[in-house]
Amino acid sequence: MRSICLSVLFSALASCLAADETTGPNFVFMLSDDQGWNGLSVAMHPNIAGSKSDLYRTPNLEKLAGQGMRFSNAYAPASVCSPTRCSLQTGKSPAQLRWTKASPIMTAADGHKLIPPMHGKSLPAEETTIAEVLRKAGYATAHYGKWHLGGGGPERHGYDESDGDTGNQDAARFVDPNPVDIFGMSRRAIEFMDKNTKVGKPFFIQLSYHALHYPENALTTTREKYARLASGRNEKNMFRAAITEDLDTGVGMIMEGVDRLGIGSNTYLVYMSDNGAGGGGGRGSLSGGKGSVREGGIRVPLIVRGPGVPENSFCHERVVGYDLFPTICELAGVTDPLSNGIEGGSIVSLLSGAKERVKRPREELVFHFPHYQSSDGPHSAILLGNFKLLRFYEAGDEKLFDLSRDIGEQHDLAKDMPEKVVELAARLDRYIEDVGAALPVSNPSYDPAKPPQDRREQKQRRGGGGRDQRRRASNRPDRR
Repeated sequence: MRSICLSVLFSALASCLAADETTGPNFVFMLSDDQGWNGLSVAMHPNIAGSKSDLYRTPNLEKLAGQGMRFSNAYAPASVCSPTRCSLQTGKSPAQLRWTKASPIMTAADGHKLIPPMHGKSLPAEETTIAEVLRKAGYATAHYGKWHLGGGGPERHGYDESDGDTGNQDAARFVDPNPVDIFGMSRRAIEFMDKNTKVGKPFFIQLSYHALHYPENALTTTREKYARLASGRNEKNMFRAAITEDLDTGVGMIMEGVDRLGIGSNTYLVYMSDNGAGGGGGRGSLSGGKGSVREGGIRVPLIVRGPGVPENSFCHERVVGYDLFPTICELAGVTDPLSNGIEGGSIVSLLSGAKERVKRPREELVFHFPHYQSSDGPHSAILLGNFKLLRFYEAGDEKLFDLSRDIGEQHDLAKDMPEKVVELAARLDRYIEDVGAALPVSNPSYDPAKPPQDRREQKQRRGGGGRDQRRRASNRPDRR
């Protein structure tokens, strides 16, 4: 009888150990909104003084960077929010998804020389998301904060828990003591971590923070702090500095929660922004901003802490947001083939400190923005090696830059290196054709004697933020 009991006991123990060995790591992906490459007090490059803010204070992100790896050459998939968010969910570029703009999109009536392409603004059910892949692999999944992808919300796309089909306006009602729901989101994520840690289930959480939207909602204490620190700067900068520090406090809550639960050795924390400067502390050494595929619009902070990631390290290899899809799948031990069309490549080797280029289906990276938002108008960019080619559709010209020498894109080399222009232009043409990217077309109603209406007038005429104005969250309790 005793031997039978011992046999049962050892069998149960062996089962537990086997379960522990096969349990994948946890992932907490924190996504900020409109935060530029230099929008932290963390230097994103060791040798570029303008790679961090001289005003904003983000001590928790400094700590996270000290415990993990900074990617100095990281890009958001797009220079605006929704295309990036769709890309992160699917591992595909906005160009392939044919979702390259948030709202509104210009029409012939707006009076521009070109008519930008229209596109759907809802995540299609047939697209396979990272949450669906991980849930099939045994993960608990949650999405908190800004979704902005329609399609019925996160729970229609693989997430067990979420805040619903949310957009920008859902953050407006959250003020001190829970500015734009930063602290509420962090608390819900910690509760989800706690619940799943207790039952031994690995988890994937995406925290899509609304900040830096509604910076005027920042805590009174941080607003007062930056009113003093930002003396001589405009009020908008002061508010953005304050909401940035409040966001950093929310990140600190997540870090403390992971440590308190004792799961830090098996949890990856990933922090990045959905697009470049548009509220990120100034563009500093970079040109362009939100709505532009110059460096200031697409280069973003990316920090990763986790098992095997060297502390206080830098990676200078070029990475892009949709690389995270295959990376997380590899780390999670996903064995099923990924869906066709995945454009990202795994960066697992980089996380261990290796220095090698990411292997993707294509060697080049393309950023396609065939819309009017910045002064560049509809344009695209292709990056290969040290070089970046910018194509401007309205003017019909191209510019060439060597980013290894000119990160600020100040010195156009197109006339000096015509062969390189031809090479990159041909690759860009081929990419656009291969993925079926939509292009702007001539406006038959264009009258050069009548300048296009001011963008603010266009936004007011269309009703501002579109579906966000319906504020679907108004019936939900104010989670403070």
